[in-house]
Amino acid sequence: MTEKENEVSKEQEEKILEAFKDRDWNEIKSSDSWAIFKIMSEFVDGFEKLAKIGPCVSVFGSARTKDDDKYYKMAEEIAAKLVRHGYGVITGGGPGIMEAGNKGAHKQGGKSVGLNIDLPFEQFNNIYIDRDKLINFDYFFVRKVMFVKYSQGFIVMPGGFGTLDELFEALTLIQTKKIGRFPIVLVGKEYWGGLFDWIKNVLLKQANNINEVDLELFSIVDTATEAVHVIDEFYNKYLLSPNF
Repeated sequence: MTEKENEVSKEQEEKILEAFKDRDWNEIKSSDSWAIFKIMSEFVDGFEKLAKIGPCVSVFGSARTKDDDKYYKMAEEIAAKLVRHGYGVITGGGPGIMEAGNKGAHKQGGKSVGLNIDLPFEQFNNIYIDRDKLINFDYFFVRKVMFVKYSQGFIVMPGGFGTLDELFEALTLIQTKKIGRFPIVLVGKEYWGGLFDWIKNVLLKQANNINEVDLELFSIVDTATEAVHVIDEFYNKYLLSPNF
């Protein structure tokens, strides 16, 4: 084990031991009270900065995607098309796919929002976010509230655990009718096809843990044009258009 790996292991061990540590009431009251105030401040900051941004689409995807990757270029193209069609773009504010989304929006002069999260690796805010629309979070759950509260659609590019978390958060909230049935578009049939097959064959057919209608909650496409078309077609159905 390397020295760096050993440091990480010690840090994780300390967090686990902390959860089992006995604390008196004053310690609990003090630490929890400050956490509540910090959480409240993040909500207030988010609400104030995002309340008047207009219709936006969130673009999810990996922080590890390089700028010469086809999905980086596609995310940039999708964001540019969304802006030209009247939408702003919201991303997680970091590098990779998130940078591509903000870059596409920024280059077209559209609203480019970044909901950045403080992480020990990978995450740092990219340079294509509007300065007045960069928000930094310590808490994932507060950040996810901002994504779903202020997005009128979701574009999901290839990504890892964080992207899957955001995808299934949106799917769950729509399935349980906690938010409106906004369009969810997965980009990359080659990437997402296996997951869709598992959802269809295992979750639905084998385990009966979802309904067949739930398969209609998302679309899988292969091009930027198709992705934006799904968003446009959804809102055309309701005779709605961006109101910038």
